[in-house]
Amino acid sequence: MQSQPNSSNTPIHVATRFHNSQNVSRTVSMSSSEIAELTGKQHKHVIRDIREMLAELEKDGPVLGHVREDKDSRGYTENFHLDRELTETLVTGYSIPLRHKVIRRLHELEEKVAKPAFDLAALSDPRTLLALLTQNVTKVVTLEADNSELSHENLMLEQKVAADAPKVGFFDAVTVTHETYSVAEAAKLIGTGQNRLMAFLRQRRWVTIRKNEPMQGPIESGYLASKLSTFEHPENGKTTVVTPRVTGKGLTKLQAMWSRREADLLGGAQ
Repeated sequence: MQSQPNSSNTPIHVATRFHNSQNVSRTVSMSSSEIAELTGKQHKHVIRDIREMLAELEKDGPVLGHVREDKDSRGYTENFHLDRELTETLVTGYSIPLRHKVIRRLHELEEKVAKPAFDLAALSDPRTLLALLTQNVTKVVTLEADNSELSHENLMLEQKVAADAPKVGFFDAVTVTHETYSVAEAAKLIGTGQNRLMAFLRQRRWVTIRKNEPMQGPIESGYLASKLSTFEHPENGKTTVVTPRVTGKGLTKLQAMWSRREADLLGGAQ
């Protein structure tokens, strides 16, 4: 099995043996050093086991499969390379866990062989080249569409943040305050006139229709407060008047309601 070193001090390689019908370029092989690494055995012991196995197989005829022995310039064995059949034969005498490691590695190697690297020669076929180009163009278009969609979503979010910024600021400014506002002040803050806002409050049943007095529902919800004022009437004498005051919470609610009202009006005008 072993070869003697030659006088030229060049590496000696034992001839590769393989099945006649086997495609050598697609053969899965494992080196003795990798077997040693997987099993935790010393490399010299793995080489010893390989020599014993090959010697036993040679007694019954030519070694099946193929094996290559790499030697250094002094003629010492550096590595054996065994095909799957010989590798499995070698590890048959090993423990089950070690055998499992080696066989699992063989499966990984077979999967790599089953998925060979792209063959550049295939590019000489116009149909293959056209198919590859079409696939690549499709991938590029898909990526560009995804990027465009993401950019559009980011733009929409940025615009919404910018549009909501005044509302957020308005909310933070008025909901935390204990101050109340007259209808005139509230109208100015939400960007409308006093008469229009009062009509809106009547429509939404925040105030009474005849006297514009705050109704109980908005008061209980914390949107409105009542202010009692007295004055001397020329005919009726001392008179008490109830006027609505808009709370900070109510101002925030009115702002949202007024914004929806304007959106509904714009939508109906289209």
